[in-house]
Amino acid sequence: MPRILVAECKQEVSTFNPHLSGYEDFGIRRGRELIDYHRTVRNEIGGALTVFDAATDVEIVPAYSAFFISSGGTLAKTAWERIAREFLESIRAAPPVDGVYFSMHGAMASEAELDPEGWLLAETRKILGEETPIVVSLDLHGILTDRMVEHSDAIVAYHTYPHVDFFETGERAARLLLRIVAGDVKPVTAKVAIPALVRGDELITATGKFGESIRMAQIAETNPHGLSAGLFIGNPFTDVPALQTYSFVVTDNDAELAQREALLIAANFWENHAGMQVPLVSLDEMARLALAHARGTIALVDAADATSSGASGDSNAILRKLIEAGYAGRTLLPIVDAASVKVAFAAGIGARIETTIGGTRDPFRFQPLSITAKVRLISDGRFRSESFGEEWLAGPTAVLEADNFTIVVSSNPVNLYDRSFYFAHGQNPQNFDSVVVKSPHCQHHMYADWCAKMIHVDAPGSSSANLPYLGHMRCPRPIFPLDGRVKFVPEAKIFRRG
Repeated sequence: MPRILVAECKQEVSTFNPHLSGYEDFGIRRGRELIDYHRTVRNEIGGALTVFDAATDVEIVPAYSAFFISSGGTLAKTAWERIAREFLESIRAAPPVDGVYFSMHGAMASEAELDPEGWLLAETRKILGEETPIVVSLDLHGILTDRMVEHSDAIVAYHTYPHVDFFETGERAARLLLRIVAGDVKPVTAKVAIPALVRGDELITATGKFGESIRMAQIAETNPHGLSAGLFIGNPFTDVPALQTYSFVVTDNDAELAQREALLIAANFWENHAGMQVPLVSLDEMARLALAHARGTIALVDAADATSSGASGDSNAILRKLIEAGYAGRTLLPIVDAASVKVAFAAGIGARIETTIGGTRDPFRFQPLSITAKVRLISDGRFRSESFGEEWLAGPTAVLEADNFTIVVSSNPVNLYDRSFYFAHGQNPQNFDSVVVKSPHCQHHMYADWCAKMIHVDAPGSSSANLPYLGHMRCPRPIFPLDGRVKFVPEAKIFRRG
């Protein structure tokens, strides 16, 4: 009966966000609690568990899970050291195992370590040895470092954006791990580095040019000798030395096939990369468009403050501009401001309060905005996501009504890649004239299907799609779109264990 160890360490940060992430921004689960929780969630571990459960001869060894429930900036040194210590202690405490499944993100970064996933994999190897198979699942916004590939037997990545295949990615990773443990396959990986950082609608895999490359990867993965394949476009806001795009292909002991397919995928991506940018509208133009709009809900897309990408969540830039412009449409928006929430809780539901909103976590970009508002709702900020059922902890949360603006104010930033934060606090975006969406893309039915217009705003923020604005210092240069006339010289690097 093979024993399979399961562990998780997952966070996506923006190193341009000045507010450091802490240990309290993670949900920590150990042992049986890890398994019980993930059986209720359609994420990677949830998918992997269904595969392990179906194989009646597999014993699951749950170790440790650190999953970010609040996104943010670079992980503080003390927090990273504690998570790393607890993660590795759980590996040491586990009984001997025959294989390991790790669920990770790939765009984590700490003050002390710019490749946390690679470091954890290398340290795990020291504990378990070189012979124990390790398969890692990653977000396609991860940054695929050499160290991550060197210390794992195979990498498995999401194939969709917006992400709808968390569960399926876990299933794919688990199936591959069991084949490796059984000795049926011997993985070899080819990886191609591509000097590009990309954003925009062309990344939507169902409709955009990026989808062409993903479908090539899926064909390579299902080749008789294919095991896994994909593209990592990185998180452009996690500025680390390995930040760029990577194609990769894992085959069953066929380095030539892996190299050829990885190069073909990379070539297709490069052919289309120039179109993978976002046409942005200035704040002034956004206000003009909002004032001129007559019918239906408009979505004001503030991807620059996307908490799911590691931004601070306390941007009031759009709110400030709409107030200045005299916009009278009913508007729904989210803001992180723990101090404002405390004022609302002290006053109680129905009270009118004077407070400031925004500019509490990223004071370099945003200044507090004074408002007078009515407290409409207060909550503990605990809810499950609309998309996959993860538990989010926004901390004490208040709904404030300031004239025509309904502001859902949380103490902590949570992922906003769906509508669950709004729904959990009694707000349906379809009931408003405009809604601020702090995510570059949500699943189509959530906004794009029914909104009269999607306006992508060039607002300030630590996850701005206006990439030259951010000021990258660590990533490889030259790189698109930060530099002109970037050349791509295709070269595949081969990784083989044993």
